[in-house]
Amino acid sequence: MTTTPEPQRTPPTTAQQVEELPFCTLLYRFIFFDWLFKDVGGARTAIERHAAFQHNRRMSKYLPVYLRRWSFLTAFDFALGFLLERALQATLLSAWFFTWSCVTATGMVVIAVAWIFLSQPPQS
Repeated sequence: MTTTPEPQRTPPTTAQQVEELPFCTLLYRFIFFDWLFKDVGGARTAIERHAAFQHNRRMSKYLPVYLRRWSFLTAFDFALGFLLERALQATLLSAWFFTWSCVTATGMVVIAVAWIFLSQPPQS
């Protein structure tokens, strides 16, 4: 009676992990960046805080990508608001898109401030 050894399972690659995520999670991660960062305030010790802050500094290199995505959303919302107001005279619908362009512009400011803060060299 010979038994064949079970094949070893290899850990999934990043492409396989992305395929397993639901679409809503992928869309959330495409638009929002908070999943990349660790909570510095939730750390208990100074070493954990420093490690979380260093992790956040390393992850800040992805913030310009999110800034570009949010600037596209801002321009798209503003263009739709302008088009609906001028071409279709749909003032309520255009106000909706103008409001969302202001919200996304505010998000761009938050992303820019976080990027500037995290990309600064450490003060000695």
